[in-house]
Parts: sequence; structure tokens; C-alpha cells
Amino acid sequence: MTELEKKIKAKIPGEDTGIEIKRSLCAVCSPGNHCGLDCYVKDGKLLKVEGTLEHPYNKGKICTKGASNRDYIYRKDRVRTPLKRVGARGEGKFEPISWDEAYQIIAEKLNAVKEQYSPHSVAFFSGFCKWYRPILHRFCYTFGSVNFGTDDSTCFKSTDICHHLTTGRGGNGPNLPNANTFLGWNYGGYYSNHLAVPGAQALKERGGKIIIIDTRYTPAAKNLADIFLQINPGTDGALALGMAKIIIDNGWADMDYIEKYTYGFEQYKELVQKYPLDKVCQITGLNPDDVFAATKLFATNGPAAINFSASALAHRTNGLQTNRAILCLSALTGNYDQPGGNIPSVASYLHKRGGFDTREMEFRESKRPHDQLRIGETRFPPWDEYCDEFQAMDLLRQIEEGTPYPVKAIVGFGFNAKMFPETDKLVKAFDKLDFFVDADMFMSYTTRFADIVLPSCSSLERGEMKAYEGGYLTFTKPAIPPLYESKSDVNMLCELARVMDLDDDLLKAGYEACCDWMIQDTGLTVADLKASDLPVKVPGAKPTVPGEYIKNGFKTRTGKFEFYSTAIASYDPKYGLNPLPDYVDPLADENDPETKANYPFHLIAGARIPNTLHSRLHEVPWLRSLRPDPLVEIHVDDAKRLGIGEGDKVALSSPHGTIHLKAKLTSKVKPGVLMMAHGYTEANANELVGRNHLDPYSGYPGFKSLRCAIRKEAE
Repeated sequence: MTELEKKIKAKIPGEDTGIEIKRSLCAVCSPGNHCGLDCYVKDGKLLKVEGTLEHPYNKGKICTKGASNRDYIYRKDRVRTPLKRVGARGEGKFEPISWDEAYQIIAEKLNAVKEQYSPHSVAFFSGFCKWYRPILHRFCYTFGSVNFGTDDSTCFKSTDICHHLTTGRGGNGPNLPNANTFLGWNYGGYYSNHLAVPGAQALKERGGKIIIIDTRYTPAAKNLADIFLQINPGTDGALALGMAKIIIDNGWADMDYIEKYTYGFEQYKELVQKYPLDKVCQITGLNPDDVFAATKLFATNGPAAINFSASALAHRTNGLQTNRAILCLSALTGNYDQPGGNIPSVASYLHKRGGFDTREMEFRESKRPHDQLRIGETRFPPWDEYCDEFQAMDLLRQIEEGTPYPVKAIVGFGFNAKMFPETDKLVKAFDKLDFFVDADMFMSYTTRFADIVLPSCSSLERGEMKAYEGGYLTFTKPAIPPLYESKSDVNMLCELARVMDLDDDLLKAGYEACCDWMIQDTGLTVADLKASDLPVKVPGAKPTVPGEYIKNGFKTRTGKFEFYSTAIASYDPKYGLNPLPDYVDPLADENDPETKANYPFHLIAGARIPNTLHSRLHEVPWLRSLRPDPLVEIHVDDAKRLGIGEGDKVALSSPHGTIHLKAKLTSKVKPGVLMMAHGYTEANANELVGRNHLDPYSGYPGFKSLRCAIRKEAE
């Protein structure tokens, strides 16, 4: 910190620079993060950001993405006013209109669809970020539609459903402070969750052991791994089952735990016998000695904890069952809900575990209609049972077919068409809509297809409520005024509720009133939270106690941890879902000889890199300068064989499309594997993904397991 900054911090009299430091949070990443920020502001303009040292969550640390907040906020493509489409859909021609006119058009169009078809023919959809979702969810239900959906259709929820099916409860985080071994399965903390890294480093520094399993050689593999297993893409489920066989065969299973707390062990034991070490290594491409050593370390050097990601393993057509197979290792070794293992807990607010209760679920569910099936309902039974949203991967089909009823309008907040397989077909299907409104900070690929575009503001321009681990709540205040005519998303919704005269006095009362209602049992109010520039400790908040869930009984049908899922067993056999976490080839739907011959590579799309998150940061100049062009990573041996050099223009193709980008040669991926970031408009990886290349349990697309070909293009 410079002397000037020290003076500003201490607010030394007589040294008035006109610079203020205001507290806010970074909302670039998912709600699992949202680091505290010190915002340096002069004359209403943001000069720079730093991490807030006193913040109980990030303690002064921010990542590359967080450090870019100034460039992010002042992007040239900010939506400045409400806009009305005047050209053809997708042409990108708009004219500015007032907020009053925008609200009036939205109200008239939505009510017209409601009257001509039904309220369910209006779909409400949220992309990033998630902070306003309780308000949008309640707005949707109050309007009368069952169709509320989010990007959870491709992120987080599959892992959550896996844990519900197996344990009866959602998130199960690794208890690293008490662990001796950490199984970092697809652990990419350096790129996607930097605040998790110190816990893993501390474990290693005190003599603990770390196993990293990934498809590429990552900073975690380099800096943390005692054993690194570079696995073939999508074969993680086979490895987990093979590890289970080794554990059982060598007497390393915790039979006392299994007998007391689990269900279906005998069926599970029979299943894993199909996965001897030689077969597993043939599938996974791993060395038998390495697999045995990793398994022994995990099973005998306990307590042992496992990493579960929001999307990395879930983005495969076998994703949910893969995560179930990995989760079963925790119970098999007696580490589930035990100190140093994986500890189940309940979210306090917006998926964040704070150790206290709010009325978030009651806030939205009290208005839920029950007179219609959601989009995609009955297609993915586990999703239907454990998620109160429509599965958006069925949206394209329902718009095109109009069955079982038509979708004629979409209300989007941060709607990102590029998160959908066959993106171009989805936006083409928008021609069948009577109306599409989208709120966003930027003029995006998706907003080009909207009839009305509303200008959202950033986290630094609004106030929002947020929960943090350790028992904290905060309600931020704007660090700078909203730029141009932008508004907070929740203000848009509450104002629109008044214009439409929805039957919801709480929504009409505004966001802060809604938040007060949701946190009424905490002993705090929004006014209490706003009185502090830092998160406030919730009275009575309690950390999750290991063993408490086991003691009170699992919330499954059997009251136990289920190796054999009774929920899955209860679904109609026509779905072909297996109650045991068996392994299925993630490319099973693309394994015919012709497809394999024409598309011999295995593409992983969406792998994290430090300077992007989905498509949100590709247009931030500083971050884009770190990787100016969309790149596909290819092993040096494959590149040499195909005559591809560093930076050469290449085409990637699948049975569903072709995209164009540049080659990046590497030895960090295996031969036969290609890897690229997603979210680029000029090289959209999801154009290569078929709409039906989906996990039959969750509906998640196989973004990280699909067949493709690569060829060099002429300059």
C-alpha cells in the first residue's frame, strides 16, 4: 500500500484528495464466491478496486477476474437506456425508449400471452448473476407461470441432485482442517475458486496428502499433488468403482459404518466387482500402480475428504452417476459426515451455507402454481423431484414443437443463448415467440434477438443481500451511482409488479421489504445490515457439526446413505435409470463406427482459464489481452501428425456444426483430447453439441465429452 493509500485509509485530516473508499462485493463469479471489495471512488467514478482486508470471506484477496471490475463496469457496450427493437429479430437495430414505455410494452405483451394462451406460456429465465433470483422466482409464480428456469440447468444443480439422491441432503463440502488426505477430483481451485486453495495448501504444509485427478496437468497437479492421475475424459465413474473394488477387496472399507448408516451395500459390492484394476486402467488410461497407490492412500490415511465441483464432472452424459460413484467412496471409507471427511449442510440463502435459516424457499414457493407441468417435466425424473425449476435444455424442443403447450414469451435476466447446445437453432426458434425481453449490462449476442432490452447495473452500482459461511449476512450499498439509465434488476421487477398490479403486496413494497421478510427469523433487519460496511454476524448462527446429520437420520427413503438409490428405483422403468452408480461411456450416443471414424478426437469445452467466466469477460479489454484469440489446446504429438503449428487457424467440427479458432500446442492434455474455453461469439463451442447429448438423470449437456475433428485451415 502506498503512503497516499494509507492516508486515504486512515482519513488523515488535511490530506483531502477527494477519493473515497466504499465497500461493495464482486459479483463476477458465482454466489459461491462474491469477494468483498474496497472501491476507490472520486467524483462518482470508480478508480480501482482492492480486496477488503477485514472481510470475513476473502480477507483481502481477489482474483484476476475480480481485479478487472473497473474495466468490466466501463465496457463500451454497456446498455445505457431501455431499448426497443426496430429491425428484424437478430439484426441488432434498436431505438432508445423511456422506462415508462418499456414497462408498458412489457406489461401489455405478457398479459396478451397470458390471455390468449396461459400464464405458463411465458417462461422466466435467469442467467448470471444469481443475486436477484428469489425476486424473479416469486414474480414468475405471482404472474401465474410455473416456468421459472436458470443456468442451474447446466451448473451446480446436477451435483446437488446427486447428493440428494444418495444422502437426502444437498451440498457436502470437504472438511479440510481436520483431514489427513484430500482427494481433489477435478479440483481446479487456482482457476475457478482461488479461496479454496489456502485450505489445501495448509493441509499439505501440516503433512497431509493430496491426490489430484484431472484430464489436464493443472496448477493444482503441479503445486499440490502427491499423486496425480491424468485420466481419460469422462471415465471418472469407472475409476471410482474400481477404487471401491480395491478398498473392499483389501479390507479397507469401514464395515461398522457401512452396517450402521448405509443401505444397498451388497448390491453395490456386486457392482464394483465388474471393475477389476486392469479393466479400469484400460478405460481410464491410468497406470495400475498409480491407481492402487492413490486408492490405498485415500482409504488408509484418513480422515479423507473429497472435492465436488459445480459442473466439471456434471458436464457429461454420465455426470450425475459419476458424482454418485465418487460420493459412495466417502461412505465406503466411513468419512461421510465425519470430521475430516465430507460434511453435509443446508444452504442459508442463495446456495450459501451460513449456519442459519432464512425463509427464501417459503418466499417463492408460497406463490407457486400447481396446475401445469413445467417445461421438460417428466423427461428427467431426478431433476423433476429435486429441482423447482424447468430444465432449460428442453426449451428449444418445446418452442419448436409447441407441446405439451406453446411457449410464446420469454422474460430473461442475463439470458445467455450461448449456454445452450445448438445455439443458432435456439435463437432461430425465437422467431416463434410473440415477445422476448432481456435485461443485461451489455449488448450481448442474446440481446440482439430481444424485442425490449433493459439496462442492468453492476454489483458496485446497487445494494444487494448476501450470505457468507461462518454465519454472516451483508447488505451492500452502491459504491457509485448506476451508470447511464441502468437499474438494479430487483428494482425493475418490483416496479414492473406495480405497473402490472400483480397480486403481491410484498413485491410491490420493494426489494428491501422482501429481504426483511426472508431474514425475519435471524434477529437482523436490512437496516441493521446496511449500518455496517462489512458482513454482520447473525445471532445464533451455528457451524455445521460433523456427525449431527448421521445422528438424526438421513433424509432418504431408508433414513440412510444409499449406495442403491431408492428414489431412482421408484421411477418408471421406461427411463432406464440405474439405482446403482454404474459407469456408462459418456460418448455412448456417438459411438457408431462412422461417427468415431469421422470425429476421432474427444473435445472438452468449458475448461476454466484464469481470465474468463462463461462469456462475461471475453469483451473486457484487459482480460481479453491475456488471450486475444479463441484457442483450442491440442497435444504436440497430434499437432505434429496433422501438420498444425502454434497459432495456426483450425476448424473444429462435430456432427452438429463447425467453428473456427486458433491452435495452442501443449503437453498438458493427452493425445486424442482437445480442450477450449467456451462463451465466445466468434467460436461458440456449444454449436458443436447436440441438443440431445444430455445426461438422462439431470438433463445436463455433455459439454466436456463430445466427439469432434480438427483440421488446419488455409491462411
